[in-house]
Amino acid sequence: MSLSVDVYVPLAEGGIEVLDVPPGSSDAAGRERWRTEVWGSEPVRSLGARFLPRLATEDLTVAPDEVADFIAECDLVRTHLARIAEHMRAEPETGPRQSPSQRADDVSRRLDNIVDAARRASDVGGGVIIW
Repeated sequence: MSLSVDVYVPLAEGGIEVLDVPPGSSDAAGRERWRTEVWGSEPVRSLGARFLPRLATEDLTVAPDEVADFIAECDLVRTHLARIAEHMRAEPETGPRQSPSQRADDVSRRLDNIVDAARRASDVGGGVIIW
């Protein structure tokens, strides 16, 4: 299984509406094992991250009024990709062994998707779910 990132908007009558992923965007947020291996890892937690580490134990919902802080956290995590990649397993679920640089690139692409969703959420007054 893989993690997905989506944008939601709160509904006036309660609940939420998850928006479709627009063409040209991706909802890929990493492999399921990334809950602990990447987003909830010691390197990410040591940065003082408060959103992404929650994925180690539950799906992550970022409220509309938290989106700006969430984007800032993603930007912080991006500055430490090399350290995070060193912590990851070198063997992907399928395919050849990856170098730390390849693992960092993989995390960077998923962060791009997460930040893109967060910016779209901000534009519509919505929030973000990673599940």
